[in-house]
Amino acid sequence: MAYNKKEFRRNRIKNRVRKIVSGTPERPRMSVFRSNKDIYVQIIDDRAGVTLASASSVVADIKNQKVTKTEKSAMVGKLIAERAKEAGINAVVFDRNGYLYHGRIKSLADAAREGGLIF
Repeated sequence: MAYNKKEFRRNRIKNRVRKIVSGTPERPRMSVFRSNKDIYVQIIDDRAGVTLASASSVVADIKNQKVTKTEKSAMVGKLIAERAKEAGINAVVFDRNGYLYHGRIKSLADAAREGGLIF
């Protein structure tokens, strides 16, 4: 497989973390995916293999706003916190998916914490 250096590094970190981090029904895993344009987040119960809640910057009310990608990430963080509360989830395990805890990932996590999620 032809990986570039960044992709290879991220996949190595991702696999190392995923050996340890796993979502349970009591404390599901909150996984983040960041593309160049958008950001997606899911709350996953790994034992059942089910996505319990999800949010992304592709949602119409977030996508149509003229703000930076970091600000959109914060909006997605607030949205996932609301959807988690609706699903009865208040504590999660944060899986940054091999990305550095910086910029858009950090703003999403901070907004989710402000929204009431514990991790």
